Amino acid sequence: MITSAQIIGGRSLGGAELFYARLVSALHRRSHSTLAVTVPSSLIATELPPDIPHLHIAMRGIWDWWARWQIQKAMREYRPDIVQTYMGRATRLTHLPAGQRPIHIARLGGYYEPHGYRHAHAWIVVSAGIGDHLIRHGFPRDRIFHISNFVTPCEPRSSIALQQLRQTLLIPEGGLIIAAVGRLHPIKGFDDLLTAFAALPASIHDRPVYLVIVGDGPLATPLQRQAEQLGVAERVRWPGWRDDAGDFQELADLCVCSSLQEGIGNVILEAWARRRPVLATRTLGPMEIAVHQEDAWLTPVSDPAALATAMELLLRDEALRCELAAKGYQTLLARHSEEAIVNAYLDLYHVLLGV
Repeated sequence: MITSAQIIGGRSLGGAELFYARLVSALHRRSHSTLAVTVPSSLIATELPPDIPHLHIAMRGIWDWWARWQIQKAMREYRPDIVQTYMGRATRLTHLPAGQRPIHIARLGGYYEPHGYRHAHAWIVVSAGIGDHLIRHGFPRDRIFHISNFVTPCEPRSSIALQQLRQTLLIPEGGLIIAAVGRLHPIKGFDDLLTAFAALPASIHDRPVYLVIVGDGPLATPLQRQAEQLGVAERVRWPGWRDDAGDFQELADLCVCSSLQEGIGNVILEAWARRRPVLATRTLGPMEIAVHQEDAWLTPVSDPAALATAMELLLRDEALRCELAAKGYQTLLARHSEEAIVNAYLDLYHVLLGV
């Protein structure tokens, strides 16, 4: 039986951390022997089944030599066949000899600086564009493998729960809601989203329009100041970082991904899992998984005017929103199911190990 160790250094529940928890849990359900390695006090632990072997290693930075030694020691003791690392910190701290087991696979969910990933033995990328990014930096094409993400479809929340969430946000019954989820970082394009939102009518079909931005990050204060300067602060809600971000998507009439760059766009998959319509910018990741006017609506990157036009069009057309949501859900089931993605991981493990 093939065994693996899955190592991640994040503490919050961002896109990579949530996918880590989903994949580790799914591998466990498939009777794949897995060791979860996370940092102490990480919220990831709350997302994992309690019977999965779990090791905590404090990864304080990419030059944490004590953490690097602890990882090497743990791998000698656990003796996995595969060691899979996520994002920069865990990958940089994991250094294993080449040409023998365990095989170190680095998983990349974004267009990261490739230097810190070069020492891995193989690489999983969530989109073909990220694979091309590595190839342009001299990575061997035959050791790069494209496996998308999966999100498990969600059982709809009760109308009472959604109504309570609406009341918590101080959004009146009947108000139209645009939801965006992500780290408040320049790459997410939330400044463009606010500019676009300010260009919308305050009401559509006599229904007031609200924007809910779920997340936290270095731009929290500047973005809130921008909302005030644009005169829309009273119709923008900032719940902060939430591990129930999907509930805000389900409450929404439209989910928006305004990013300047996306590896794949987990928020799109998560919105589809909630059967919600998606409007996204034409970054490489969303363009790989979504088809314009079929299962999502796509607009140019860094173009608030086009984003505003698309938001108004979709908010005015409930039938179109329902059609996009239904087809997005079908795309999720067909191309991003748990079974298909977990099979791809297990198949790759066998290929790399030659078994």
